[in-house]
Amino acid sequence: MSNVTFFYDRDADILYINQCPPYAEQESEELDGDIVARFNPETGEVENLELLFFSKRLQNSQVLELPIQGKFLLNQ
Repeated sequence: MSNVTFFYDRDADILYINQCPPYAEQESEELDGDIVARFNPETGEVENLELLFFSKRLQNSQVLELPIQGKFLLNQ
């Protein structure tokens, strides 16, 4: 299991949430709510998310909910 990284591109207004660096072979699909999911082409697992219009999303709501399930584990 890898660390999750967050990167905000202010110019494009996109928040990138990554479990690995994006790569050309990933498949992508736009989900409801202007979210792009990038999948591993072999396993079909979600590896990256792109939240489009991120600053507008925060201005309209105090809660940001994503269509994913997660489990937090600490690297030790």
